[in-house]
Amino acid sequence: MIPLSWYLILSGILFTIGVIGVLVRRNAIVIFMCIELMLNAVNLAFVTFSRQLNSMDGQIFVFFIMTVAAAEAAVGLAIIVALFRNKATVNVDDINLMKW
Repeated sequence: MIPLSWYLILSGILFTIGVIGVLVRRNAIVIFMCIELMLNAVNLAFVTFSRQLNSMDGQIFVFFIMTVAAAEAAVGLAIIVALFRNKATVNVDDINLMKW
């Protein structure tokens, strides 16, 4: 049996990699994948605590998080494709549509 702490350490490492990716990278698609990685790290922590406490609450939260993440993926990728069609780049430094 794998200890609870190993799952939480893995979840923390995945979340940290996601945060570093969001802060360091400039490609919108990579940033989007890092956000998804952070969501999956939180899902792993929820499932870990749910199993430890013999409760289904964490798994229900994971179900809702995955539903929202799927909708976010569809909308986010559509926005990225639209930006690429307009600007021909997915670099977040080059995309400044809000400037006059």
